[in-house]
Amino acid sequence: MGQQGGRGEGGRTAAATEEATEVAKPQIFDGTPSKVSGFVGACRIYIKTRLREASVEAQINWVLSYIQGGLADIWKENVLEELEIGEIEFENVGEFLAEIRREFGGGDEELVKVAELKKIEQGGRTMEEFVQDFKRTARGSGYEGRPLVEEFKRGMNRGIRRKLMEAENPPTSIENWYRRAMALDRNWRESRKEEERLRGKKETMGGAPKQEQRQIMP
Repeated sequence: MGQQGGRGEGGRTAAATEEATEVAKPQIFDGTPSKVSGFVGACRIYIKTRLREASVEAQINWVLSYIQGGLADIWKENVLEELEIGEIEFENVGEFLAEIRREFGGGDEELVKVAELKKIEQGGRTMEEFVQDFKRTARGSGYEGRPLVEEFKRGMNRGIRRKLMEAENPPTSIENWYRRAMALDRNWRESRKEEERLRGKKETMGGAPKQEQRQIMP
């Protein structure tokens, strides 16, 4: 009984803390393409913080209340009508926000993301650093599935790519490529450190130290 009371008190404290947190509401969105990313991002944060327990319908209606003006009004009226007659349906508010991005984002933002994605390379960075940068760049590019995997393979260092592609069971999904590439890179770097440690012990016993090289899997 005491434990249940403790959990209840903790839950009330967490709820009170969350309630006291200042969360900015999104600005009115009129359909301007350059503003769509900021609007969608602000909606996500507010819904996650303040409207988490609301129904999907309530969350969508809340987002729609901030869409006003210009061509956005026409789109909003069409969406409301289609939702009412059941012509369209969204499983969660994330799908609806993605629809807003597709409708108003234009093509410029996606083209820029694609161009960045095709230039990104691992170089001398750890695989963890490269994966985080790749994910950030891929977001909003429209790439998914096989095309996304191919860009990731292109950008990683040749040695890791070759080892994964020649493995008995090569990765297929992008998440598996991320996970196995990071593990392989981490193991290789740890192995290099151990080799350098052992080489250093030998060099202290005699012989000149060799010049340190950048750690990139050949």
